[in-house]
Amino acid sequence: MAVTSPQSVIDAAWGTLPPSGRTVETAGRYTSARMERIIQIVVAVGCLTIGSQGFFSSLELAGTGALHGILRGTVFLSLLVMVVLCIVGWGSRTASAVFAFLYPVSLLLFPLATADSPPNPAAQPWPFFLISLAATGALIAFPLPWQYVWAIGTPLLYAAVRLWTGGFAFEFWVGVGYDVSVAVILNLVFITVGWVLRSLGAGVDAARVQAVLSYARAASADAGEQERVAVAALMHDSVLAALIAAERAQTEREHQLAVSMAREALTRLANAESDDPEGSDEPVARGWIADDIERSAGELGVHLEVERVGIGPAAVEQPSVPGRVARAVALAATQAIANAVQHAEGAGLRVRILRSGSGVRVEVADEGPGVDVAAIPSDRLGIRASIFARMAAVGGEATIESGARGTIVALTWTGDRPA
Repeated sequence: MAVTSPQSVIDAAWGTLPPSGRTVETAGRYTSARMERIIQIVVAVGCLTIGSQGFFSSLELAGTGALHGILRGTVFLSLLVMVVLCIVGWGSRTASAVFAFLYPVSLLLFPLATADSPPNPAAQPWPFFLISLAATGALIAFPLPWQYVWAIGTPLLYAAVRLWTGGFAFEFWVGVGYDVSVAVILNLVFITVGWVLRSLGAGVDAARVQAVLSYARAASADAGEQERVAVAALMHDSVLAALIAAERAQTEREHQLAVSMAREALTRLANAESDDPEGSDEPVARGWIADDIERSAGELGVHLEVERVGIGPAAVEQPSVPGRVARAVALAATQAIANAVQHAEGAGLRVRILRSGSGVRVEVADEGPGVDVAAIPSDRLGIRASIFARMAAVGGEATIESGARGTIVALTWTGDRPA
């Protein structure tokens, strides 16, 4: 029984997350990638809307020369490529970086491209419409410090170019001051909102990773505990019982019995690492449990007949109990019989099996002096591991009623709980 590794549990947990196509770079960046995708789409829509205004505004200066046409075509073509790739979700960072770099260059070349067109303080030149778009390009392409550089630097560069082309006249100062202050505020808002969204995405991803890791550690610890209980029950039920039988064997029959028990113990040890060491889960009849209890008791040297209440022979009864459950009930009952033989000398030993809802119930009773279950040391696994833990593992329940007149061990699987 191999203990489940944390990595395998993490991989299985990530596999339950909904797929997100090419936007997810790694499983640990699921929300961050979704946030990035949202930012890209919003930027694309905004750039398409505002960029269209700037493009139509640039047509008014179409006759200012070839340099202006080349400059305008380069800037708006790079903007269009950025919009398309942001919508597609591929290559958006590279396209955004290209546009973000071309915009300051276009500002520096704009006075040369429009040298034959006198500046108008009452009209906005088309580069003004692209100030915030350059900042959003930096939002997609650059780290946070450089985003703030673009958010503040491009409006200031625009102001410097605008004032220089206007000869630093007073009528330019008023308009430029207002335009630049609004642009800086908007740019800072865009950058800050993007930072907040990315921080939220990263926080959710970190919390998800920690939750999955915690689940993996809990699952690993639970698997380890189940492994320990299963191995302890196996050692107690088979190995220790075989050793005791071999030590007490006197006659030829007892020696053969000890050899048979040792062979079964070795077989179960060899199968301990399989996923289903208790056999097939194919449903079996309740009578099969009774037959298995009688056979196992016989191997312990106890000859008894299980009382069957409302249960027919295994060959004719309809299979209704999962094989794993039936095997667990039979093993737990065998352990209860072994305890009765060891501690009560088998006085008044009797076993009966009956229906319990759609499941089964087995009762092992004796007339010994009784036992105080609460006082049993924690390292004694005959009851805790081989009876209680085994029944709990298949969704069943074990109870022990003990007193001066004897002990009754009841093993119940009602069929309404998962096995």
